[in-house]
Amino acid sequence: MLSQHMRGPIVVAAALVLLSACGQKKSRISVPPPAPAQAARTPAPPVTPPATVARAPRPPVVPAPLGQVLRGVASWYGHPYHGRRAADGEIYDMETLVAAHRTMPFQTWVRVRNLANGKTVDVRIIDRGPFVNNRIIDLSHAAAKEIELIGPGIAQVELTVISSPEITAPANFGVQVGAFRERANADRYQQTLLAAYGAARIVERSGEPTLWRVVAGSVPTPEAAEILARRVRQEQHVVQAFVVRVD
Repeated sequence: MLSQHMRGPIVVAAALVLLSACGQKKSRISVPPPAPAQAARTPAPPVTPPATVARAPRPPVVPAPLGQVLRGVASWYGHPYHGRRAADGEIYDMETLVAAHRTMPFQTWVRVRNLANGKTVDVRIIDRGPFVNNRIIDLSHAAAKEIELIGPGIAQVELTVISSPEITAPANFGVQVGAFRERANADRYQQTLLAAYGAARIVERSGEPTLWRVVAGSVPTPEAAEILARRVRQEQHVVQAFVVRVD
C-alpha cells in the first residue's frame, strides 16, 4: 500500500493528465441539417379573358312616316272590348278617339277620312286589329260616330299619319295565318308553321268568344313580312293571310 504522503503526488498527477486530455478534445458545434429542397412550383397558366360574343344587330325601328297615306276599309269595335286592356296596356274606352291598326306603332296619330262623305276624325293607335282581311283600321265607337260609320258598320277611308311617336323598342312583324276558338287547334297549327317558317306564335284575342290567333314568322320590317305573307298564301293555301305587328 502507498504511504499517506505518496498518494498526494499521484492524485495530483492524475488530475493533470485528465485536464490535458480535456484541453486537446475539440468542441463540437451542432449544425442543423439543411432544409429539404422545396419542389419547384409550376406557374399558373395565364388567365385568358373570355372571348367577346358578337351580338346580332338590333332590328331597325320602324316608325310610321309622317304624311303617309293609306286607303282601305274601316270598321269599328265597342262591346265586349270596352273596359278591357288594349294591346298597348291601357284600358280601352270606346268613347275616346282611339283605334286599332295591325302594323302602326302605338301612340301614332292618324287622320281618318270617310271617302263617302268627306268627314274626318283624328285617332290615336292603342290596339292591334282589325283581324279581318282587307280591313285597314278598327275605330272606337266615338271615332266611328264622328265620321258616320256606326250605321253602315264599314266604309272606305283614307288614313294620313299626322304624328308619329319616338320609338325605342325594336319592331317585329309576322303573318297571321289563322284564328281559332279552340286553343288545341291553334297549338297544332302553330307546330306546322314553326316547322315551315322557323318561328310561330299564338296570340290571345280576348272577347266573346276568345280567339287564338296564329302568327307565322318574325321579321324586322313590313316589307319583309309582306314577302313572307305571299309565300304563306301560296304554300299554306290561305288567301286571307296578312301582315301584323307583334309587340
